[in-house]
Amino acid sequence: MSSNSTTTAPAFPWVGLLVLAGAIFVSVTSEFLPTGLLPDMASELEVSESRIGLLVTIFAGTVVVSTTPLAALTRRYSRKYLVVIVLLVVATGNVLAALAPTYEILVGARIIGGLAHGLFWAVVGAYAAHLVPKHQIGRAVAITSGGGTAAFVLGVPLGTALGHALGWRLAFATIGVIVIVLAILVLRFLPAVDHRVPLATGEIPMPLRKDRSIPGVIVLCFVIIVVMTGHNLFYTYIAPWLISVGGFGEDSIAILLFLFGGAGAVGLVLAGLVSDRFPRGGMIVATTVVAVSVLVMALWSGSQVVIVASLVVWGIAFGGLPAMLQTRMLHTASARMRDLAAALFTTSFNFAIGFGALVGGLLLDQAGIITLPFVDVVIIAVGVVFMVVSNLWLSARAKRARIA
Repeated sequence: MSSNSTTTAPAFPWVGLLVLAGAIFVSVTSEFLPTGLLPDMASELEVSESRIGLLVTIFAGTVVVSTTPLAALTRRYSRKYLVVIVLLVVATGNVLAALAPTYEILVGARIIGGLAHGLFWAVVGAYAAHLVPKHQIGRAVAITSGGGTAAFVLGVPLGTALGHALGWRLAFATIGVIVIVLAILVLRFLPAVDHRVPLATGEIPMPLRKDRSIPGVIVLCFVIIVVMTGHNLFYTYIAPWLISVGGFGEDSIAILLFLFGGAGAVGLVLAGLVSDRFPRGGMIVATTVVAVSVLVMALWSGSQVVIVASLVVWGIAFGGLPAMLQTRMLHTASARMRDLAAALFTTSFNFAIGFGALVGGLLLDQAGIITLPFVDVVIIAVGVVFMVVSNLWLSARAKRARIA
């Protein structure tokens, strides 16, 4: 056999995946930056901390409303150039936020960012699966998810430290500039992909609503909504909780968020090791540990040592959870459903972020900040129970399909 006929497996697309990870880093940092700067922004704009927390809700709510329609309208366009365009819009939203003279204009800037963020995740959520064969999806998602983890390790803590030192507006402006740099890197280094799935010879196109993977996708969306609502209900207001309940100084918040994010990096590595081998069991264990660590933090809030230790465990357990959920979604959805599944994943995730921040803000005003972690634990416990029940149901459904 001649050397010309010899086939080799394509090289693993490290550069493209790392560029995607960088884009995810700046996007996630942009979304969660208000959580670390919440007291500073509330003070300058002369509004309550719950109203600043509402910025997270508004951002996420925009994502929920716009993601699926925008994904449908742009489904025929190049995935690569869509990533570039939405990154430039994200940059615009951050610069406008930095310049906003009033709370109302800041809300408008966050809406612009939310519109871009939703479409960004609808495209990027499935991009890794287009770059690699199916058996490498877990590995590819773990790499791109490293961008989200890095946002919690470096992005939000550094943005918080910068905001405390030089003002929150400079933090938003800096993120805007970094997003523009990432857009240039995407244009230069991200491989283009063909996201369309061709029909086999003689195959008749079937409406997506009849796809057999839809029930599993819907179940996973509900899991995401419940678990992430519980998490964000508390995490959105973690800075004021650490200050008022934990007794930490404002200057300590960036360090504590750095610890949380660093622990999340460890969790992401663990997720990469277990998500392909134990996709369901790994999610259940990680989610349970999140609930237990938050409960310990709430019960022993008088001890700063316990709070720091619990924050680290919480970070490890939560750090790999988004990657596990995304990998599970891409494995659950059929190839023709991946882009829609990515859009639904983004919509569910951001609905939970926004709803959690909204409920947390209401509890903050009505029942006090001390109640937030306890409500968080109850909601996440419900999510764990639903995971177990839904896993049994999906397994039984798949077994019946094989028999039939």
